[in-house]
Amino acid sequence: MIVMKHISVYVPQCSYIEAVSPAYRLFNTANDFLKASGKEPHFHVEFVGLNHDIRAQDGEYTIRINKLLSEVTRTDLVVIPALCGNLRDSVELDRPAIPWMLDMREKGSEIASLCLGAFLLGATGLLDGKKCSTHWAYYEEFKEIYPQIEVVDGTIITDEGKVYSSGGANSIWNLLIYILEKYTSRDIAILAAKYFAIDIDRDNQRAFTIFKGQKNHNDDGILAAQNFIENNYTEKLTITELADIASVSRRSFERRFKNATNNTINEYVRRVRVEAAKRSFEVSRKNVTEVMYDVGYTDTKAFRDVFKKVTGLTPVEYRNKYSKDN
Repeated sequence: MIVMKHISVYVPQCSYIEAVSPAYRLFNTANDFLKASGKEPHFHVEFVGLNHDIRAQDGEYTIRINKLLSEVTRTDLVVIPALCGNLRDSVELDRPAIPWMLDMREKGSEIASLCLGAFLLGATGLLDGKKCSTHWAYYEEFKEIYPQIEVVDGTIITDEGKVYSSGGANSIWNLLIYILEKYTSRDIAILAAKYFAIDIDRDNQRAFTIFKGQKNHNDDGILAAQNFIENNYTEKLTITELADIASVSRRSFERRFKNATNNTINEYVRRVRVEAAKRSFEVSRKNVTEVMYDVGYTDTKAFRDVFKKVTGLTPVEYRNKYSKDN
């Protein structure tokens, strides 16, 4: 006899309908697949929240809540969709839901945050001292608010033992299908992935990351060095030269640079060069060797290794995927 899994999709006070609906759609569609194969449905999916009706997308949609949190005493999975707007303010709007989430977790529920839902999950304390995924564009803000949580750079899915989180945007589908496979089978997960046109085994979001440099700090000397790197990344840069620009000793410069940017100097230079290479592949018809030289590399293997470490793709793969010729 199949034991029905109860899925509670928490609807944030400020959210996007595109973030709220996928879990509801996926698990109900999985029920349809199961019934079509002569099996019993596995899932009972409900929208739950703090109010009976919650307005999403600046009032464009109204989401009818199936149950208030006070009416849900047990569930198997709590899904936290992405928040929207000012994330600190959004967390405060949803803070009254945190005691319920903690109670559900204490009773054995699994919890999954989707994309920027990680900001509310972080506020529960369940990830303190653990790892988390979220949208790549919000890494620095997340680190600032939750320094006790390790953001896993580029990761699509983070599994911390019944507490899950996903990367940005469409990565939410990868996490939901990952959970669906745990609850059913690989066959059902593959069928769902094909139905929703999701790359089931995509394991990182690095290819979509845009490196803008971490400049939200008040260290003018480090900012001057960052600007110099970004204007001269094709040259051979030395730490001593950069320290002179910042008017500090080399040792002090290395420490301050890491504190300000969350990167070592060499990491920062590599990220700037790879970002320039990505842009060149996207907008020009240059081949890999030409781009390699343009961004300051002369060793093919070194360029390939660094590029793949940062983006998750080789230069050839990235060019084939994003070049204007394709």
